[in-house]
Amino acid sequence: MKILLVGGQPVSTWPILEEFDYYIGIDRGAYYLMEQGLPCDAAIGDFDSLTNEEQQRVFQHSVIVKKSPAEKDDTDTQLALVHALKINQHADITLIGLTGGRIDHFLANLWLPLEPRFRVHCQQLTIKDPQNTIRYFEAGKYTISKEKEMNYLAYCCLTPVKELTLEGSKYTLCNQDVPYSISYASNEFLTETATFSFKSGLVAVIQSKD
Repeated sequence: MKILLVGGQPVSTWPILEEFDYYIGIDRGAYYLMEQGLPCDAAIGDFDSLTNEEQQRVFQHSVIVKKSPAEKDDTDTQLALVHALKINQHADITLIGLTGGRIDHFLANLWLPLEPRFRVHCQQLTIKDPQNTIRYFEAGKYTISKEKEMNYLAYCCLTPVKELTLEGSKYTLCNQDVPYSISYASNEFLTETATFSFKSGLVAVIQSKD
């Protein structure tokens, strides 16, 4: 199952969309789904970014509405991700409309897989915008394919990482222990694939373009 979570950043921050089985609008993201003629299976958030008229339109368009108080422990995105995993705990989940705004919001979203409740699902999550694709990986060995027009490759260690090895890219590493969070940025594919491995930790792999 493929689930799309749409945050409140403008449609200009969306990548080209494929088809999804289930659509979740997060706060103003639910309004953008409606405006783009897309379904909204669930609208989730405090909806403080919408006027009363916009709220009513969103609520009528959405199959499910989960309205939360403005002051709460979880962000709207966290609530939406919890809902998505209740729909299907094995789903591939793509998150869009989360970049280009406040940095504190972006970091809260980037770090979602660091939470124990989400970490077990981290490899199901992808954050996308027109310039970037972010995927998460637990310890193991992986081969990734170059996305069209994505010229750059970054390995972002979100935690300490043991024995990081990078192969098939312009810059390589061999069994490098990484004791703190760091981004090995501006790497590049040499062919259509690249391989990496590590023994422990959590790594975000970013494909990007200028």
